[in-house]
Amino acid sequence: MNATIRSETIEPTEEVDNNLAAVSEVEAGIRDFVRNDIAYLRRPAIASPETAPLDASAEATVNNVNSLIQRVAGTSLAEIEKLISELESLRDLLHAEGQRVQREISGYAQLSQAAMKSTRMIADNVTQWKRAADGLRNS
Repeated sequence: MNATIRSETIEPTEEVDNNLAAVSEVEAGIRDFVRNDIAYLRRPAIASPETAPLDASAEATVNNVNSLIQRVAGTSLAEIEKLISELESLRDLLHAEGQRVQREISGYAQLSQAAMKSTRMIADNVTQWKRAADGLRNS
């Protein structure tokens, strides 16, 4: 029995070693891939016709385009800020109107309750007068 147990424990160890070796190979491959993939970032830039210094007319064109973009962006930003301020003022207006409407509703509710109390009092008084009048007629 001991022999079978030993052989069973030896085989998983060999499998574990094989798995570790395979994992190490995969990790090494990933490291090499990443190194090769980002190697261009470490290389110094090579002067090419595309990256060569610009002549005066090209620089002027680039400057004109940059200033145009800044003007357009500045106008857009100013309009966005104006729109934001308008929306903030509308929000404040709506908040104030909401509070006013709540006050109006509260006032109408109080007025309605007072009217109902007055109506009940009047109805009670009329009922009492009617009883008194009926009492006078019967006597």
